[in-house]
Amino acid sequence: MMNEIYEKLKKCYDSVRTKTDFVPKVALVLGSGLGDYANDIKVVAEIDYKDIEGFPVSTVPGHDGKFIFGYVNDVPVVCMKGRVHYYEGYPISDVVLPTRLMKLLGARILFLTNASGGMNRDFKAGDLMMIKDHIGIFVPNPLIGANIDELGTRFPDMSHVYDEDLQEIIRNTATENNISIKEGVYVQLTGPCYESPAEIKMLAHFADAVGMSTVVEAIAANHCGMKICGISCVCNLAAGMNPTPLSHKEVQEAADKAAPVFKKLVTETITKFGKI
Repeated sequence: MMNEIYEKLKKCYDSVRTKTDFVPKVALVLGSGLGDYANDIKVVAEIDYKDIEGFPVSTVPGHDGKFIFGYVNDVPVVCMKGRVHYYEGYPISDVVLPTRLMKLLGARILFLTNASGGMNRDFKAGDLMMIKDHIGIFVPNPLIGANIDELGTRFPDMSHVYDEDLQEIIRNTATENNISIKEGVYVQLTGPCYESPAEIKMLAHFADAVGMSTVVEAIAANHCGMKICGISCVCNLAAGMNPTPLSHKEVQEAADKAAPVFKKLVTETITKFGKI
């Protein structure tokens, strides 16, 4: 008997394949305020999430909720314009369904982006941080339950989730384009409320940036054998580090301001991914 989660995934795959036969090499997930990057893609096809049978629909402002299939220069890409979050009320298996779907569609590399709160005192709003590792113990693990053998092993190794070769490409690309980039550890919490100052004080001992996405996607992608990299746009300083209250509007404004540099880095990096 087929695993129910895998059966749902296959139905989504079949639904997409009735609309396009495009095979991507790179899967790109665009975080809050960063969706405009999709405008720079040479588009072959667009599919709204609501038009995919059984697919979870994003409800967050700044997240359009569609797949964009096309080319970044000559590299075939599927771009997730708006992700699904656990705090929207979806089961964790639905949150990572898009990641698994992009793998089934052919993507071998997953490029994750997000908006985050900075906990490292050396960070400021608008900084870009390459994710070197993560902490996901505060959110449900997407691999809990019967293992989907068609995707990966029961107990996947998590020693090198973020591919070191891809990290080196990002570093070199940033240097070549005079783009300043930080490096650090990202921690995912459930949301939707922002963290308390006491929580940030605790988390800052172990991580550099905090947000409400990304880690569970990386876990699912690692499980099914994808190469993974990630860049976090630090859109504000976390609770207790800034006298002003936190807001989603602030996150979007900071992401918009950082967008030109972000777009440049992503475009040049993906172009190099096409050669590996």
